[in-house]
Amino acid sequence: MVDPVTPTGHRELVAEALRALGVRNLVLAIHDVSFPSAPGEDTGCGTPYSEGGRRFLRFARDLGFNGVQLGPQGETSAHNPSPYDGTIFSRSTLSIALAPLAPLAGGAWGGLLRPETLEAIVAGRPPGPSTRVQHRHVHAAQERALAEAYAAFRRARAGAAPAPAIRDLDARLEAFRRRHAVWLERDALYQPLCAEHGYGHFAGWTGARSVELDRRLFAPAPGEEAACAARRGELAQRYAVAIEEYAFRQLLAHEQHGDLQRFAAGVGLKLFGDLQIGLSPQDVWSHQALFLRDYLMGAPPSRTNPEGQAWGYAVLDPEQYAGPALDFVRARLSKMFDEFDGVRIDHPHGLVCPWVYRAGAPDPLVAVRAGARLFSSPDLPDHPALARHAVVPPSQLDRTLPRYADGWVASLSPAQVERYGVVLDAIAAAAAARGRAVSDLICEVLSTQPRPLRAVLERHGLGRFRVTQKANLDDPADVYRSENAAPADWIMIGTHDTPPLWLLLDRWRASGAIEARAAYLATRLAPSPAEEPATAAALAADPGQLAEACLADLFASRAENVSVFFADLLGLKEVYNAPGTVSDDNWSLRAPSDHATSYPERAARRAALHLPRALALALRARGGAASEDRRALAARLAALPPVPPA
Repeated sequence: MVDPVTPTGHRELVAEALRALGVRNLVLAIHDVSFPSAPGEDTGCGTPYSEGGRRFLRFARDLGFNGVQLGPQGETSAHNPSPYDGTIFSRSTLSIALAPLAPLAGGAWGGLLRPETLEAIVAGRPPGPSTRVQHRHVHAAQERALAEAYAAFRRARAGAAPAPAIRDLDARLEAFRRRHAVWLERDALYQPLCAEHGYGHFAGWTGARSVELDRRLFAPAPGEEAACAARRGELAQRYAVAIEEYAFRQLLAHEQHGDLQRFAAGVGLKLFGDLQIGLSPQDVWSHQALFLRDYLMGAPPSRTNPEGQAWGYAVLDPEQYAGPALDFVRARLSKMFDEFDGVRIDHPHGLVCPWVYRAGAPDPLVAVRAGARLFSSPDLPDHPALARHAVVPPSQLDRTLPRYADGWVASLSPAQVERYGVVLDAIAAAAAARGRAVSDLICEVLSTQPRPLRAVLERHGLGRFRVTQKANLDDPADVYRSENAAPADWIMIGTHDTPPLWLLLDRWRASGAIEARAAYLATRLAPSPAEEPATAAALAADPGQLAEACLADLFASRAENVSVFFADLLGLKEVYNAPGTVSDDNWSLRAPSDHATSYPERAARRAALHLPRALALALRARGGAASEDRRALAARLAALPPVPPA
């Protein structure tokens, strides 16, 4: 029998409960910028590569989590911090931890940054809460620091500074450039060209013949191949230093991520990456030959967004699936499986049955509402160009439904399912080639699941998301209700796109909805029907108990995969991302740096989620043949503190 008063015993007791409940993955979801910092390293932005990031990961492992779900880790800009609009090959240099670059750090990078530079950046954070990233400030500060680091590298390489560790970077940099040559030079050229042409998006580069060539530098029009090749050579020489500096920064970002992988494996945490469906302008520019010219990807009207969403994302050209388009997909996945144990597939609809709308429409919102499914539109009069891509004939459509409805495609043959699944098949094959299980692929399917997508996921044994805060309590068949979860599903209270649970509790209480939520959870968690009224009354009277029940509801489901967003875990009431809005606060919420002391106190008084008590609730609810053993395990869990003793 394990001793729960030791850190190891505490974790083993939680793990025993997870096994008893059939939960294989318990994952904490947090994006890079949201990590807390340790004293002396807080530049104003979080990163998993800092000491504060590692402490937070140890904290998560001590609580009993066995995985961490990171967000997309591509390069973003100061004016658009959304990680879902970042680059897909280049890593975010905003996430490079600066403290390891200072001389006192030693190691592979120590000596690249003067201590006074780091001290000035830490001291120079603008006034405001440390739990919010001030994107414009941190981008500028990080830029100054990394420019200094590159200058130190050049001096050391030239022998002007006695820094053998830095000089060793030269060989690593050359090896890195050779390994990633396919995408590195393309990405490195984009910002210099934006500066040269005075516009931050390649679509706005206009002027002389050379400017037109730059717009199509890696996708020449017929007859332009030689001119574009010559132009690339000219630009490579002109911007040789800028290209090397870009590669240097990417080397730091990739090496720090490699260290994180080794650290996570050492403490027993799986790392999950995020395969975003959208591409940055930089990626579209450098791979534009692979995409449809007349259509963009968005989201149709849905329960979550009745107006639809005009994302403006590029759409892979289906006619290139047999060649460069799938090569592009494989290259992305190969890199991701080098860097992560598993992958969250953002909006897999976009890989199987993307909703597309006309590019260049004067009102994108009007255009996206009038869009169509790329492979399910054989004869639409307003989208005749899509007929060539149709997988199904008109006879297999249900015209009584809107074209975005899940049942618009009424039936499918196995051969048609295979055609819809070409891209997802390539992803699954890439995972298998790296020894990953199918459960290491996480598919973000929310309120809509068109028949082709459902069929393709079933073909691979993949599940969907069950976001329980969105459950319709009046509809027993609602997709978000926990009792409808299947073993392959991923279940969660909320995501990075939803309000935190603790804010919802205030709203439910103010609107009078808390009683209905309590009554529903009582049917899920009360050990017997006779105890449901008392359980419902207790939950309605205490929002903290209701929050605990919301977590227990996840474990009481059949889903084998549970995800908890960091704001829900820590009891935060601030929103991380409000979809469809642009503001300085969006994508900026951070975990508090004092979480190690504040979380236990908050969880003890039910102002943050208490994992052992929630597991105890779920065990009592599940009962069954081993009910006596479950009750004994539940009693031991209920007596545990929220975190193991030091």
